[in-house]
Amino acid sequence: MSPAVQKALMDKYHLDAPLHKQYIDFLKGVLKFDLGPSYAYEGRSVTELIVGGFPVTIRMSIFYIILIIVFGIPLGIGAALNRNGPFDRGIMFITTLGKTLPGFVKASLLLYIFAFKLGWFPIFGIKDGFISYILPCIAMSLGSIGSMTRLNRTSMLEVLGQDYIRTARAKGLSERKVLYKHALRNASLPMITSLGGNIAGSLTGSFVIEKIFALSGVGGYFVQAVGNRDYTTIMGVTIFSSLISLTMVLIVDVLYGVVDPRVRIDK
Repeated sequence: MSPAVQKALMDKYHLDAPLHKQYIDFLKGVLKFDLGPSYAYEGRSVTELIVGGFPVTIRMSIFYIILIIVFGIPLGIGAALNRNGPFDRGIMFITTLGKTLPGFVKASLLLYIFAFKLGWFPIFGIKDGFISYILPCIAMSLGSIGSMTRLNRTSMLEVLGQDYIRTARAKGLSERKVLYKHALRNASLPMITSLGGNIAGSLTGSFVIEKIFALSGVGGYFVQAVGNRDYTTIMGVTIFSSLISLTMVLIVDVLYGVVDPRVRIDK
């Protein structure tokens, strides 16, 4: 480009200012949630991109969390209650497979079988409302369901071996009451920690899944920003992800005190 155009671009993005001033101006913008203009999307700011992609991401997050809770927790409890049995071994094999397979492999297989071959779901994009989110959410949640199942199984086995569980059974309490009132509540702290991290990760978008399914969420914009060298968008999504993660850490710490009175701070 000509020197005149180059100078105009430097002036527009304030790249001719001293580095320390650029940094201070950037921090001031962050405090106002003004993350600057996008280098790749002309006329659009990074904040607009995040706000525009967040509704898609949050819908995926809701379905994703529902799948983790509905499948991960009951499967973990069932595996713990049938330790080393056929059900336990089968669940551990399936969840390990779901955890270890890369996200792009799971997404590609689901697309090929259920969208391309069977034609049950749209191949890409949001065309049919709710049904468009089913395959991406399944692909995104398989690994987390595996982690939650294994974590829940381990926590339940540890708690079921405690003395107070044996005492509750010796008092004649029903197995259902022992399981849900005493064991599950005390085994839930590791699950809350894991669930908080999963929620934070889903709210900032699944970069690979959103790209494969051509969803215009926060993660999809991040992948495009890397390819386009859109540095302001990369920084903006990173900061947004950090804020979500910090918020979820705070919420998890508060939930610890709700679930387990022993970790509450005394007055």
